[in-house]
Amino acid sequence: MNFNTVKVPSLFWEGGREVPIPFPNTWDVSLCPMEGYRDQALKIQELREAFSKPIASRTIRKLAEERQEAVILFDDITRPTRAKEIVKLILEELALGGIGRDHVRLVAALGAHGSMNRLDFVKKLGEDIVAHYPVYNHNAFGDLEDLGFTSRGTPVKVNGEVAECDLKIGVGLVVPHPQAGFGGGSKIVLPGISSLETIAFNHWRVGGYASEARSGQSRLHPSIGWSKVSGNVIRLDMDEAAQMVGLDVKVDVTVNGLGETTGIFVGDFREAFRKAVEKARRIYGTRMLPEPDIVVANTYFKANEATLALSMAVENVKKGGSVVLIANAPDGQVTHYLYGKFGKRKWGYVRPPSTSLEKVGRLIIFSEYPLKDPFLPIADPEEMIWIRHWKDVLEELKNRHGERARVAVYPNADVQRPLEELTGTS
Repeated sequence: MNFNTVKVPSLFWEGGREVPIPFPNTWDVSLCPMEGYRDQALKIQELREAFSKPIASRTIRKLAEERQEAVILFDDITRPTRAKEIVKLILEELALGGIGRDHVRLVAALGAHGSMNRLDFVKKLGEDIVAHYPVYNHNAFGDLEDLGFTSRGTPVKVNGEVAECDLKIGVGLVVPHPQAGFGGGSKIVLPGISSLETIAFNHWRVGGYASEARSGQSRLHPSIGWSKVSGNVIRLDMDEAAQMVGLDVKVDVTVNGLGETTGIFVGDFREAFRKAVEKARRIYGTRMLPEPDIVVANTYFKANEATLALSMAVENVKKGGSVVLIANAPDGQVTHYLYGKFGKRKWGYVRPPSTSLEKVGRLIIFSEYPLKDPFLPIADPEEMIWIRHWKDVLEELKNRHGERARVAVYPNADVQRPLEELTGTS
C-alpha cells in the first residue's frame, strides 16, 4: 500500500527531530502548521541588541550597578525556552554592571510542577552555567516570604531566596495559555515562584471557578481563556503579585515550530509581554481544516503536558471522529501538585475540570512511553487508549474510518490556536 507521509517534530529535549507519519494514500491528509512554523531564528547579535534597548526599562547593566544580589528566574522543562543562550547574555550584563558570579543564583520557576534534576538543568541552561552558578528548584511548600495580599485577595507568598535578592530577572516563553491568555510576563512569579496556596487562589478563586472545584465542576470567569489578555482577571492578579515581588526585568521569547527563538522582548514585565503577545498572535495562529474525520494533534514543546493540546483537537474534529494525541514524552506527564493525580481517586490541591469528549468517537494516545494513569491526567483512563506503534494506530483508525477519511495534522498542537481566534481574521 502507498502512503501519504507528513513530518512532525518530536523529542524536543532529546535533541529534537522531525519524524515521518505515514497515512494510507486513499486518505485526504492536510498538514496544518502554525503561521510561524518556519520563521527565521534570531542570531546572537539580534539577541544581544534586545538587551541594549530594553522596553520601558533601564538596562540590566545599569540596574546591576546599584544592586548587590541578583536572581535569575527561568521556566521549567515543560517549556521549550532555550534559556541557555539568554541566561549567558544576562550574566554578561550583570558582570559588566558589577555583580559577579558569587552574587548570582538561578531559580527554576516551577510553580506547582515537580522538581527538576541536574540533567534537566543542563538541558535548560547548559553544562557551563550549571557547573559554575548555584541553581535551585522553587519550593511551593516552604521557605516562603509573605508579602500580603493582592487587591483581589490572593495571598502573595513567594520563594524566600528570590525575595532576599535586590535584582530580580525573569526568563520565559510567550505561547497561548488556557487561563492567562498567553504564557510569559508575570507568570514567572505567579505561579512560577509562588506558594501552592497562592497559585490555587489565583487560578481558582480569582479565575472564577466554583468552590466545589474538587468535584470537577467549575464556572470560568468570562475574562479568562485562550488568547484573552485584555481585562483577564487572572493575568491582572499575576501582574499585581509580580509588582509586589519587585520583578525588575523580564525577558520573554517567541519560538518557531522547531523551538528556535524568533523574537526576544527585554524590559518591564508588562510592556515587554504586551509587545511579545503582538508577535505571538501571528506566530501561533493556525488555518484549521474544517471538521476533519481525524485530528492528529502532535505535542512537541509540551509533550509532558499533553492535555493542553486536547481542547483544540476536540473543538476541531467532526462529531464522532477520532483524535490521535501524540505525547512522546520519555519523562511522562509532569508531576503537578495543583491539578495532578496521586492515586486512583487521589488528586492534588484541586481536581481540574476535564475536557468534554462527547463529540469524540475515539481518543488515541500515541506514545512510545505509555502510562496507565498519567500524573497530570489527559482524560479519564476509560475514555482513551494508549498505543505504542504507529502501525497499530493506523489499524485502529482504518477499522473506524475505512478507506476514505479527511485528516488534519497539527504539528505543534500544544501551542497552536485558530488564526481567527488569535488575530480576529480568517
